[in-house]
Amino acid sequence: MKHKNENVYKAVASVKRGSMVLIYDSDERESETDIVMPAQAVTPKDVALMRRDAGGLICVAVHPIAAERLRLPFASDLLRYASGNGFDVAEVAEKPGDIPYDRNSSFSLWVNHRKTFTGITDIDRALTINEIGKAVKLSMNGTVIDFGKEFRSPGHVPLLRAANGLLRDRKGQTELSIALAELAGITPATVMCEMLDAESGRALSKEDARCYAKNHGLVFIKGNEILEAYNC
Repeated sequence: MKHKNENVYKAVASVKRGSMVLIYDSDERESETDIVMPAQAVTPKDVALMRRDAGGLICVAVHPIAAERLRLPFASDLLRYASGNGFDVAEVAEKPGDIPYDRNSSFSLWVNHRKTFTGITDIDRALTINEIGKAVKLSMNGTVIDFGKEFRSPGHVPLLRAANGLLRDRKGQTELSIALAELAGITPATVMCEMLDAESGRALSKEDARCYAKNHGLVFIKGNEILEAYNC
């Protein structure tokens, strides 16, 4: 399907072939650009590029249906549960109003695949990310996955659980990347990393992120473009 917005069409084509795209959420939210690509396509070289050129947290976003089937909790819920069972950690669990740009975060478990060694190397993280993508694909197709048999926690790859209604409920990078995967008809598990600016100590500006995309032959797409294509 060719989308009316040529930029959306290019972004869809990129992720379909397993390539990276740059997604900017919005001026009203985090004002951040993430490097995003399909989890199943990531290689150790891709992980190295993300940590070197982006510098943020390398995470994997998971479709809400897969998250439910894989029984992935929200980290904040885990903290509240632990606090009622002998651990005094309720105070650090996020509360309404804690996050200035949203109602809640999407963090779930931090995992390593059981075949990794330390879990932090580019090779280990690529393996974990690939296997998360595989688990999401199987679960979306109805296969029952024993997540604990394949993964251990704590680990070095944070999982992000997309909101149940995706962009109807939340318009974060997690939901934008999963919506883009759905538009492309690929497995809805994406690896993402925020682009940071070593000079300013802040997020990389939209202009600099757009320039990076141009210099590296990557698609730069804004969140509202994905939102419009997803809702049409």
